[in-house]
Amino acid sequence: MKKITRRNLDKFLEKYATNEKVLDIGSGGSAYHKFFPNRLAVDIDPKRKPDIVADAHSLPFNDGEFEVVLSTEMLEHVIDPFKVESELRRVTKKGGILILSTRFVFPLHDVPHDYWRFTKYGLRKLFSNWDIVELVGETKTFSTIGALIQRIIFQTHLRFNKLSKCILMFIAWLFTKLDFLLIDEYGDIKKSVDEVELMPTGYYIVCRKK
Repeated sequence: MKKITRRNLDKFLEKYATNEKVLDIGSGGSAYHKFFPNRLAVDIDPKRKPDIVADAHSLPFNDGEFEVVLSTEMLEHVIDPFKVESELRRVTKKGGILILSTRFVFPLHDVPHDYWRFTKYGLRKLFSNWDIVELVGETKTFSTIGALIQRIIFQTHLRFNKLSKCILMFIAWLFTKLDFLLIDEYGDIKKSVDEVELMPTGYYIVCRKK
């Protein structure tokens, strides 16, 4: 069963596919070369064999050097997201775009370097110096539960391991089919504030540099 989150991210990135030179930060092991064939891969971990080994807090590039900057699943792993946002903005050309994904309702991963989770309201604050073109949740509420069950399959050893995981695979698939049940969602238990995408696994944001 393909990762629910990976399938959705593929669809999102495909919309922004380009042959332009792209700076891909935190790119170690990513599978998005098909969408960005002229990407320059940057990662802090040399074992991931990036084109350039560098820390996102201090990038070795000139101001405004890139028309497109890509960062998938990196922001939750940095020590200082505000410093990283500043660096992303610095190396992006005026009018250029940043394409970024990060986690919200999601288990620990790549430990011990897993530090943050972001709401869409937090992302709007973090990227307030950009024009936000698009900010969307990765999954709807029931699909998020399916994705979490998938991560249990991927990240645990269970009693009756194979049988248990086969049952959980079916349950995960079933939850991805239940989003049609949602009519309204709310931002509090009193149901006084309307909300959409109550608990996505993460967010996709596209920003344009002012």
